[in-house]
Amino acid sequence: TGRPSIAPEKLLRALLLQVLYTVRSERLLMEQLQYNLLFRWFVGLSLDDPVWDVTVFTKNRERLLRGDVAEAFFQRVLDVAWAEQLLSDEHFSVDGTLIQAWAGQKSFVRKGTTPPPPDDPGNPTVNFHGEKRTNATHASITDSDALLYKKAKGHEAKLSYLGHVLIEHRHGLVVNSRLTRATGRAEWEAAWAMAKEIPGRRRATLGADKHYDDRDFVECLRTLNVTPHVAQKDITALDARTTRHSGYGVSQRFRKRVEEVFGWL
Repeated sequence: TGRPSIAPEKLLRALLLQVLYTVRSERLLMEQLQYNLLFRWFVGLSLDDPVWDVTVFTKNRERLLRGDVAEAFFQRVLDVAWAEQLLSDEHFSVDGTLIQAWAGQKSFVRKGTTPPPPDDPGNPTVNFHGEKRTNATHASITDSDALLYKKAKGHEAKLSYLGHVLIEHRHGLVVNSRLTRATGRAEWEAAWAMAKEIPGRRRATLGADKHYDDRDFVECLRTLNVTPHVAQKDITALDARTTRHSGYGVSQRFRKRVEEVFGWL
């Protein structure tokens, strides 16, 4: 198109604003940059600078993420926090949350079939009443990685991904994160992978809710020199060697702060 690219530092600042102020779309973000002086100042746009076209912003954002610039930015923030001694290297908590995919239920069709031409391209009529639809037999034609998933019994199943974060207990700062497909074991697998990357050789603790009270997960943590401080189910994988210590109760109180992170999303 001949339009100039966006400087990476300005793009990162704009993405931070979108998350921190819960701006629902990139089009709305560009609209905010038109008139919000605080946003313009933070991003680095003068009063006379034109706001970027939304399609240019989207393409530059995708290029930024493919180049792992966002991950490098996150790591640099962590380096500063470590240097300022703001992070704990002993006590952590983990949790996961459902992230709804940008794919509608109407895109979830039986595998190996070609849907008929839509009667209305913007909002086609699809009748799947009475049809049993599962991830084994169906897939989204607009986002093939998204899976049908529900967080708890009685909730509606939606095409989704799972987001996972690891926080430390000194100031509740995020030190690791993952985005995975929404499979039944994804939360345990992501938590184990992030626990494996906890720096240092000292024994660490990992707080979590009852979903993580799984015998295989608990045993895997112990092999990493990480003590599982997970909330207990009626039939639990923990025993008194863990729960009798006062630190277990402290972890149970602090682990709830991980939910504050998801409140920003």
